[in-house]
Amino acid sequence: MADNTPVTTTRIVLAERPVGEPKDSDFRVETVELPEPASDEALLETLYLSLDPYMRGRMSAGKSYATPLEIGDTMVGATVSRVMTSGDDKFAPGDLVLGYSGWQTYAIAKTAHLRTLDPSTSPTTALGVLGMPGFTAYAGMRNIGKPKEGETVVVAAATGPVGSMVGQLAKLAGARAVGIAGGPEKVRILTEELGFDAGIDHRAEDFTEQLAAATPDGIDVYFENVGGKVLNAVVRRMNLYSRMPVCGLIADYNATALPDGHDRMGWFMRQILNQSMLVRGFIQGEFAPTQMNDFLTEITPLVAEGKIRYREDVVDGLDNAIEAFRGLLTGRNLGKLVIKVSD
Repeated sequence: MADNTPVTTTRIVLAERPVGEPKDSDFRVETVELPEPASDEALLETLYLSLDPYMRGRMSAGKSYATPLEIGDTMVGATVSRVMTSGDDKFAPGDLVLGYSGWQTYAIAKTAHLRTLDPSTSPTTALGVLGMPGFTAYAGMRNIGKPKEGETVVVAAATGPVGSMVGQLAKLAGARAVGIAGGPEKVRILTEELGFDAGIDHRAEDFTEQLAAATPDGIDVYFENVGGKVLNAVVRRMNLYSRMPVCGLIADYNATALPDGHDRMGWFMRQILNQSMLVRGFIQGEFAPTQMNDFLTEITPLVAEGKIRYREDVVDGLDNAIEAFRGLLTGRNLGKLVIKVSD
């Protein structure tokens, strides 16, 4: 900033570790002054913030694949930002960049962690269909699901950014795509907008019957995003040598205790044995260093040509992020959830 006017950021930090669904009191809003960027840093104005289910796990102290947030830390999240000033001459004021500034209006970021975005492409796609969620689907299908022509692929949370990509990648591979979602409107979107062969409402009383009718030849690939009752129903229909990439279990993210009833772990393991099933958990970051460029090269033109479609649910204002995040964890969003922080 040429006049050396201090820049302040408004940020949302973790105030308490949530028990069950996150409450307003689990967050705190702060305003702090930012320093001038160093030679390897840039001052960024946040334009868009991605909200994703993994953030709920980062709020808890339990052991996971990523280090938990500490109390007082800014809530994490991928962001599309505008460069205001930079100590690194590879970035100029006005550049649009993908980074990880989290839930705040401005940030100082290491330039090594930024990627310049093409201004001719909708910037929000870098947070969804051409970002981490899209790559999660790509990596899980490429490395674990490996759908073949004529096979049946089932994915839950199918209108979300990961699930919708999974179904469309299945179709491109010549497989049948069956999506599971919550509510008639989402089911309609699956078949009428996203090109799935069948859509199933997991809230319907006859959900298991719908699943059986949509998968008469069984299931060869189940891309797991949800867990809970959906997983219990799907496992019964898995075929011999079927594959199950596991990238999320959102049905349990707000759980405060183990589910009531009989322990089904032994039954689940027996199904894996009986069907010679591959069940492989993964975090997209393990594949990103070697496959992200392939993903962008293959998928970007397909998105531009409309061969891969996507939906975005854009909520205006950082002050609405907490409520939007709660809605994400209960399936209220329709498509990739993005907070518009600034114009």
